[in-house]
Amino acid sequence: LVRLRESGGGSVQAGGSLKLACAGFGNTRDMFCMGWFRKAPGKEREMVATIDTGRTTYADAVKDRFVISGGYPTGSLFLEMNNLQPEDSAIYYCAAGSASCPHFRSWGQGTHVTVSS
Repeated sequence: LVRLRESGGGSVQAGGSLKLACAGFGNTRDMFCMGWFRKAPGKEREMVATIDTGRTTYADAVKDRFVISGGYPTGSLFLEMNNLQPEDSAIYYCAAGSASCPHFRSWGQGTHVTVSS
């Protein structure tokens, strides 16, 4: 397992942008697959975006608005979020795993994102 620390959350108005960052501490081989998840109040946790060896996947709800970058072998992960909407409000978590996506074993503590209309 590795330790993951997210940063960059905050409050923005609808249509605004934020960039999240995740710093990984530990063996980079345990960060082969990295991804962002989110959990809104009263909803299940959902995958937002994942990356391994440059291959990316996105949830339909964020496709064309969010961009994931970084990942193996840097141990750093980013999520650029554009045209944010109130439904994007959630706690965003960074996750990592040693196998190809979507297998995750390590999780960060999360960072809050609030989008007001």
